[in-house]
Amino acid sequence: MLLLLLTKQIWVVDISNFTTQNNSNMNFDQKDILEALSFVIEPDLKKDIVDLNLVSNVKSEGNKISFDLQINNPAMHNKKRITEACELHLNRVLKTEIELNISITPIPKAPETPKSSKVLPNVKNIIAIASGKGGVGKSTTTANLAVALAQKGYKVGLVDADIYGPSMPLMFNVEDEKPMPIEVNGRNMIKPVESYGVKLLSIGFFANTDQAVVWRGPMATKALTQLFTEANWGELDYMLIDLPPGTGDIHLSLVQTVPVTGAVIVSTPQKMALIDARKAVGMFKLEQINVPVLGMIENMAYFTPAELPNNKYYIFGENGLKDLAAEQNLPLLGEIPLVQSVREAGDAGRPAVLQENTPQAKAFMEFADNVIAQINLRNEKLDPTKKVEITNMNGCSTK
Repeated sequence: MLLLLLTKQIWVVDISNFTTQNNSNMNFDQKDILEALSFVIEPDLKKDIVDLNLVSNVKSEGNKISFDLQINNPAMHNKKRITEACELHLNRVLKTEIELNISITPIPKAPETPKSSKVLPNVKNIIAIASGKGGVGKSTTTANLAVALAQKGYKVGLVDADIYGPSMPLMFNVEDEKPMPIEVNGRNMIKPVESYGVKLLSIGFFANTDQAVVWRGPMATKALTQLFTEANWGELDYMLIDLPPGTGDIHLSLVQTVPVTGAVIVSTPQKMALIDARKAVGMFKLEQINVPVLGMIENMAYFTPAELPNNKYYIFGENGLKDLAAEQNLPLLGEIPLVQSVREAGDAGRPAVLQENTPQAKAFMEFADNVIAQINLRNEKLDPTKKVEITNMNGCSTK
């Protein structure tokens, strides 16, 4: 018995009746040649090379045989082993020593099924809600904007992209709910939680409320991407994305993952907040990112006591964001008053915009109207946004 090792395939060849003849003056029948080659197994595909139709252009002249052969991995060692296997079986079946010439090429790769170039193809507008610093009420503003849009009859989704401090499950009173798996076209996907007419996904659904999310950038980025690509959002008029405060990995990952229609910047009128709000605007205006800024919304703009409804007290300063918006040539989308019931509504999981006929509800509804107007204006004047391709952010700054 002769053992020939071909990659992981062990050949066992019975040569007890192996005799050689001088057939230099005869041509071999192609059927006999293919019969011999049918004992040769393609090592990766685990089937014989004849059955796989990998042998072509077979020629013989005397004891000289040539043919073309395709294999999955035409590395030098694979070529050598499969050539030895072919020669061995041809000699055995044809009962003569042959001179073999094989042209070995790789098996052509099957064309990949084209993937949809669009992420969230059924979402008409994707709006990033950002702030330069924390504590300015960005998440509260986002939640109320989402519900206001839903109240106006639009189909709305909300992604809580504040990976390290997710708050939307609390604000929508769905802390105890979990997104359910759903099969869509043979693919397992996540079904968003729905509350107040808003479809919602948050990292908060997948982590314990008392557990800190301590992830490095790549892991946080992957988690954010899955909220977009592995969820069944369906058709939406608006998707709002509540970003973490500041500028960083999550913001870059967002614009690289989905085509952001525009950004809204949230700030208080306080000078400290305005410094960082300017940086947030600058980030979206960077040449490498170039996401249109729809405008700015001033939260905690003034305080009006319930017993003095006509009085306004500018606790954090007056016209701070209005002046910054004018400086940046951006519209001021609204002024949200500092009202205790806004905080209470968030804690209770019922956004303040649902408090009908109150100053805060009217302010949020007016804010929503202005966002809609700016989106429409942006879509009329500018081409649809594409995902951002960022190859190197070294040295980028907002100056």
